Amino acid sequence: MDGAKKDYLLYPAAIPPHEKSDYIVDVLFDRFRYHSGEGDMWPLTWAEDDIIYAGAGDNKGCPMNLWRIQTLRFSPSALTNTGQWSMDMINPQPIPLSKYCQNPKAPYVKPSGLLDIKGVLYLSIEAQNYGNNPLFCRQQNLNGWIVKSMDGGRTFDPDTTPCHFFEGRLSSCHFLQFGKGYSGARDNFVYAYFPCDLEDGCSYWENNDALLLGRVPADRLTHREAWEFYCGADPFHPAWSHDGEKAAPVFSYYKMTGANHVAYNPGIGRYLMGNYGFVDEDLRPRPVHQMRYPESHLSQLTLFEAPQPWGPWRLFYRNDNWGTYGDYQPNFPTKWMTADGCIVYMVSSGSWDDYNFVVQKLALKTKGNPDFPEAARHFRYQP
Repeated sequence: MDGAKKDYLLYPAAIPPHEKSDYIVDVLFDRFRYHSGEGDMWPLTWAEDDIIYAGAGDNKGCPMNLWRIQTLRFSPSALTNTGQWSMDMINPQPIPLSKYCQNPKAPYVKPSGLLDIKGVLYLSIEAQNYGNNPLFCRQQNLNGWIVKSMDGGRTFDPDTTPCHFFEGRLSSCHFLQFGKGYSGARDNFVYAYFPCDLEDGCSYWENNDALLLGRVPADRLTHREAWEFYCGADPFHPAWSHDGEKAAPVFSYYKMTGANHVAYNPGIGRYLMGNYGFVDEDLRPRPVHQMRYPESHLSQLTLFEAPQPWGPWRLFYRNDNWGTYGDYQPNFPTKWMTADGCIVYMVSSGSWDDYNFVVQKLALKTKGNPDFPEAARHFRYQP
């Protein structure tokens, strides 16, 4: 393109095609970031026992394990986060890898979603490979399933659902988060997002085109026939179908949609989503698995809010050079949100130096408020 030789497909520059939020009008990040644990992915849920449970991928010599995060103190106005939580790995291998990592087309597994409903923990898993398209190589999800724990993640029933419970563009299941033990949920459904590519009908860990949305009655979560999918054309007139082929995007960002997590912020009455996508120096989509160090250093972070799980999503923050070497997988633990919803903690991971549980506070300025909350007074701290 324009005389330049590239070893990857050149797509249009990563400019989010979304309206700017008129509700969250500004964002202030704490200048400090804190690193704990080890690994990536970090799907999170606030459980009935008041613990945050998190899944981690590709660490401790294992492609997947489960962590317990205990809040020692919650003080968003403190200068630092030091000593505010502790992390312990409680299950080094939630499923028998000897059984689930034998498919040569998808030899790897990672945690995609985690949800606690009144003390019962549900873990969604995705089976992956590292891609086979030399011109736009993305980590591909081929199928996914759900396992259940009745003892706080110490053990899981590996046969809760068949391993092909979800397939194709529905392979990567990310549960929408509400309050403690799923309290504060909008209705009797569990909702989940599925990243996918609209052109080839596959699901990828990075640089997809869109998110699909599914829902299921909470008491039938492990029954595939009970799931239905958003198929509307207008977020103000939602429609649903049990036919997954009819699922329509609730969020679209061409070749820049991540395997995103969504959490409800009751203080401001909005659903928050962090989106990530990898780019080259000219801001064109370029998957991280297309690159090698030191090239793999650029990702774009975009933050969105919506009044409903299906949108409409509006942009309230954008950073075209996020993290140290290209961070990813932003998430907002619902336990770590202030009552007014104006200070939240963002958990993420990233390549190289950031390949762990990374936490950063951020303050939200909402419509009608003249400034950020007083608790954010140290975010601009200069020694």
